[in-house]
Amino acid sequence: MSAIQVDQGSFRDPSGRVFHLGQRILRTVMPSAGEAYSALRDSETLKFLVDRGWLLPATEVAQDALAGVEDGAAYVLEHPRIPYISYPYEWSFSLLRAAALLQLDMHLEALERGFTLSDSTAYNVQFNGPEPVFIDHLSLRPYREGEVWTGHRQFCMQFLNPLVLWSKLGMEPNHWFRGNLEGISPEDTARLLPLSKRLNMTLLSHITMQAALQNRSVAKPIKAGRHRTTSLPKSAFKGMLMQLRNYIAGLEAPGGTTVWGDYAHNTSYSSLQAVEKAEFVKEMVASVKPQVLFDLGCNSGDYSVASLEAGAQKVIGFDFDHGALELAYARAKADKLDFLPLWLDAANPSPSQGWGQGERKGLQERANAEALVALAFIHHIVIGRNVRLDMCLDWLIGLAPAGVIEFPSKSDPMVQTLLSQREDIFTDYTEENFCRLIAKRARIVKQKHLGEGGRLLIWYDRR
Repeated sequence: MSAIQVDQGSFRDPSGRVFHLGQRILRTVMPSAGEAYSALRDSETLKFLVDRGWLLPATEVAQDALAGVEDGAAYVLEHPRIPYISYPYEWSFSLLRAAALLQLDMHLEALERGFTLSDSTAYNVQFNGPEPVFIDHLSLRPYREGEVWTGHRQFCMQFLNPLVLWSKLGMEPNHWFRGNLEGISPEDTARLLPLSKRLNMTLLSHITMQAALQNRSVAKPIKAGRHRTTSLPKSAFKGMLMQLRNYIAGLEAPGGTTVWGDYAHNTSYSSLQAVEKAEFVKEMVASVKPQVLFDLGCNSGDYSVASLEAGAQKVIGFDFDHGALELAYARAKADKLDFLPLWLDAANPSPSQGWGQGERKGLQERANAEALVALAFIHHIVIGRNVRLDMCLDWLIGLAPAGVIEFPSKSDPMVQTLLSQREDIFTDYTEENFCRLIAKRARIVKQKHLGEGGRLLIWYDRR
């Protein structure tokens, strides 16, 4: 029998925790939250949100499922497993905006039905393909007449402020957000926004004024026992949420070209070779039949789509270029693909961090793919980021037991572009060494050159 493991990211809420029992996901509802949960369930609001696709389904199971681990729960819920957990600092602009709009839409519908969200953390949203889903049932509780929005500042820090800096100033917030898991404060955002941007009514209300209030409270803190009380009519509450929703829905990703954003239209191989590459990937996928496949350097998603067509159930794409990720997201959304394109700095992937260095798991700790493709990728890491070829292959082959890795030689135009900016110190970057290193780590199932002297594809399998 599988051991029960507590999810290290769920400790902050005393009303319940999440547990892993093999492939099962269980959530406790402690007595302090029992009444709120039963009110939600009995009101049919829970069913409405689940049927809408906004809230993860839940089934009540026997409390003895967690006997001896979490005794005393009022309820134990079982949820379907999200195949891959991602974090807001790995999202593109469009993913972050979609998650923000989901929270706001859910909150507005909840208020209509007499409920509210107790917090506004972005970590309560996950993605099935490009579609966001809310995963924390315990954040929903009955609304109390006149109450203020307790999650207002959190929503601004984790949604509004990063989106504003991204859209209005072209500042990609991923590294900043990863460095501060709570998000980007209104105080920092207000300092960065020029006066002309701050005059917008939404930004004035939710960034500038909030920053001023926070600075005032730091300068003149409220004494213990003397808490200010504020009453907010429900109509004003809904108006605030709708103002934010309309503003965020109108934000657009920053335009402009990026280094590799047009890669799919400016490759170093012919369209025939691109077809050959897709067929090679499809052959591997059809043989391995992965539930989850990683596409490293996914660009706009050509080979992610090929993998799905060949039988992969779900593709998680990774790319450093936000322009490419926006194209990939639009494609996944329009074609209803089970394809989630995420931001990744492969030479500095997301680490395990947060409380106990386990609250948010690193990429390696979340790696659950049965296969990967790494096309137009390895030269960016070895030559672009000075990572040894053997270390790069250790990392890649460690992410999935089977896959396809592409090797462009130093004569490849894209490699030449990288080398034109620096001295060639990469003596181990040869096709012969590439094949030798893979053979030491896995069985080479098949290999193919794309045209005479073109890029080399290797299908490996270490199972």
